[in-house]
Amino acid sequence: MAAPVLELDIDPIWGDSTDWDALSADAAEAVAAEVPELAHSEILVSVVYADDDEVHQLNRQWRAKDKPTNVLSFPMLSREELLAAASNPGAPVMLGDIILAYGICCREADEKSVALAKHATHLLVHGLLHLAGYDHETSTEDAEAMEAMEIRILARLGIADPYGDRDPA
Repeated sequence: MAAPVLELDIDPIWGDSTDWDALSADAAEAVAAEVPELAHSEILVSVVYADDDEVHQLNRQWRAKDKPTNVLSFPMLSREELLAAASNPGAPVMLGDIILAYGICCREADEKSVALAKHATHLLVHGLLHLAGYDHETSTEDAEAMEAMEIRILARLGIADPYGDRDPA
């Protein structure tokens, strides 16, 4: 299965007990199986496994929110540009950047009683969907559709519904 090419930058704080490269590649492949416009090796995505301070600075600088968050996504293509690139493969196209915050991810994983790797996978899937043009902040319907996609994608990876209240159909 073709999937976007991920360029990873992993802060040592994330440790080496998880193969973040393999986890990221598996997540990208599962997303591409659900979102065919991402099933192209010409599509590039930068993924940064960062610390909370880096995410805080980026959130303040680019989103005018003076706080860290679990994941940021910065699309470089509109949905229409992505669809055009997917239907006319050729030169590599940078889809965007995803940045995960270690401390927040760890705290959320603990609160949800899930492994950090599973929570990070969910956030990476979430970020990839944002880069593909999906948004949960535009309407209740869009939020429900995006969550259902996340549930189906995570199920492909053997990860339980992180919302616990949705039907993936």
